[in-house]
Amino acid sequence: MSWSARREGWNPQSEDARDDGDVDYSRVIHSAAFRRLQGKTQILNLGDSDFYRTRLTHSLEVAQIAGGIARQLSKSFPDHPAASLLPDRGTIHSIGCTHDFGHPPFGHGGEIALNYCMRDAGGFEGNGQTLRILGRLEHFSSHAGANLTRRTMLGILKYPVAFSRVNNPGIVPALVTGPTTIKILDGKACKPPKCYHDSEQDIVDWILAPLDRADRETFQAFATQPGKHGRSIHKSLDCSIMDTADDIAYGVHDLEDAIALDLVTRESFAAALQDRCPTFLDALKEKYPGESANDVFSQMIDGLFGGAASRKRFIGRLVHHFLTAVEYVELDAFAEPLLRYRVRVREGERQFLDVLQNFVVREVITSAAVQHLEFKGQGMVIAAFEAMQADPVRLLPREELLKFDAASGDLRIICDYVAAMTDTHLLKTYERLFSPRMGSVFDRL
Repeated sequence: MSWSARREGWNPQSEDARDDGDVDYSRVIHSAAFRRLQGKTQILNLGDSDFYRTRLTHSLEVAQIAGGIARQLSKSFPDHPAASLLPDRGTIHSIGCTHDFGHPPFGHGGEIALNYCMRDAGGFEGNGQTLRILGRLEHFSSHAGANLTRRTMLGILKYPVAFSRVNNPGIVPALVTGPTTIKILDGKACKPPKCYHDSEQDIVDWILAPLDRADRETFQAFATQPGKHGRSIHKSLDCSIMDTADDIAYGVHDLEDAIALDLVTRESFAAALQDRCPTFLDALKEKYPGESANDVFSQMIDGLFGGAASRKRFIGRLVHHFLTAVEYVELDAFAEPLLRYRVRVREGERQFLDVLQNFVVREVITSAAVQHLEFKGQGMVIAAFEAMQADPVRLLPREELLKFDAASGDLRIICDYVAAMTDTHLLKTYERLFSPRMGSVFDRL
């Protein structure tokens, strides 16, 4: 029942100097899923620029920030009861690097499309697919995927509730009614609940085996929401560190991309932040009193929208501001220490981080320019999936067809194949299946 146990027996070589976290990190870095992140979008379409972040660079940044949070907590709260529980660097870097493994091509648009395709077969959710990849699909063991330690897998389990429990049966993935010649997804109806797939129940049972019955039931509790899917409530200490790091990277680094690529204006950003970032302005006044005589707000805007050097300096300051504002939270409902303690960003800094995240969503992610690409990606995902579903013997690659037959035609196998595709792989598959141009068997996917 040890948190350092692995699902499948494995013993290191006697001369191996690595600890458990190091082993997990090496498996993550050398995994196929990690390499595929370089070909999956963060916000913008691959090929738009060689500057912006992909899911690979984003994941590396999340891992680095998560490691920084753990170190900062150790320094800021050395006498806290949770200090001895903080994860080692290999473990928290493993969790940070893997948090987006399950995201399909074209990001959340692809996730919605696959949930529609799997509407009668257990649904699809990116975090649930991450658990499936690491616990079943990677090839570092015979039957346990990457065969990571139980503690690392607990940190990866971001939403510890099964699809069948949190799925609202009144929300049925469907197409928008009205158009007659093209398929348009109803995005609200097709959005999946945050969960793990029921097909991975045995993996979750193993992860949670050390918990007593009361802790397990509390950990897997969820809140019902009228007209929405259920929402899980709890996560482990390590997962909360990763999740906080993800929020920081999302709010700050996606903003950096948006500014550098001229996707947002100085005026709209200044208007969004006016009177809503007091904690950061106070920190700037205290730490850099010689940089601005009076108007610290204008100094910040000038820095972010100035040259590359000043922008990077202020981006670094923002990351530091949020990272050093992380604090512990204790939940008396749990006996297990890894569940009893978690972390969060202090309230004032959290409000500022929310402003940055909401600005990126409003000005970039929901803009027509980005949504056009998401719309197109969704259509390609559905078309490729449904073609293979309709005639798997003809259209599935041989290795995938063998898995499909062995699973007695389980659509989850086709879903695994499509979800693992990079954006370019999906695009080329779509072109090969549907483009009028003459293709070739020698075209590499």
